[in-house]
Amino acid sequence: MKKKKKGPVISDKLWLLLSLCTALIVWYILSLGETTGRSFPYIHKVIPAIGTMIEREVFWKDIGSSLLCVGAGFGLGFITSLPIAFLMAWYTPVQKIIEPWINFIRNIPALGYAPLMVIIFGVGRKPAIILIWICCFMTMSITIYQGIKNIDATIVKAARVLGAGDMDIFLKITCPATVPFIITAVRLGLSAGLTTLLAAESTGAQNGIGMRIRSLANSFDSPPMLMYIIMLGIIGLILVKIVDIIERKLTGWQEKI
Repeated sequence: MKKKKKGPVISDKLWLLLSLCTALIVWYILSLGETTGRSFPYIHKVIPAIGTMIEREVFWKDIGSSLLCVGAGFGLGFITSLPIAFLMAWYTPVQKIIEPWINFIRNIPALGYAPLMVIIFGVGRKPAIILIWICCFMTMSITIYQGIKNIDATIVKAARVLGAGDMDIFLKITCPATVPFIITAVRLGLSAGLTTLLAAESTGAQNGIGMRIRSLANSFDSPPMLMYIIMLGIIGLILVKIVDIIERKLTGWQEKI
């Protein structure tokens, strides 16, 4: 039998370039439309908007404020979700009491209870951080909990037969096996934090990407508004790449498809 000839191998960098070119072409087509053109001004109008917002002395303040809110909210969510997830996985009463409420709250859009945060904590950055924390906590705690529950019970039983105690099982089996799920939880938590940013910064924030997008939308100033939306996506991509690097370092032993 004749072997089939393999086609040319396209590098990841070339695929990325093709993807970028496709996006620019679609963007250009949208900018030509009578209706879509107002919402999607092309790149020659969007890039100068960065200079405009820097001249107004708000660009770097907005970026810094949003990164602070997402970082603080995500950090609190991660720190609190880890012990709760492990407690739910190890102790059935804890799981029965907490899990229904986590599932209940995480299905409510953040914009729904953003006004409650303002009533409780006042206006400013604090309610934004609390709102992002809640959303990150809900997402990460369930993801980590499901990961722990999916650990092969046969391995745990074999360890107990060989004389391993609860602490040995926790440190030598549960923790290493849960690392990939924790990484997944981190990725989902960051995404939840960024997608909650618009609702979080509508709680009376003085600066921030979410607050600025809403403000520019009210004034129908499309170029800087689209620029901020793109910046939010770029920040998300950078954070995902950082998580990917950490994942490769911590889960190099894991088989990849």
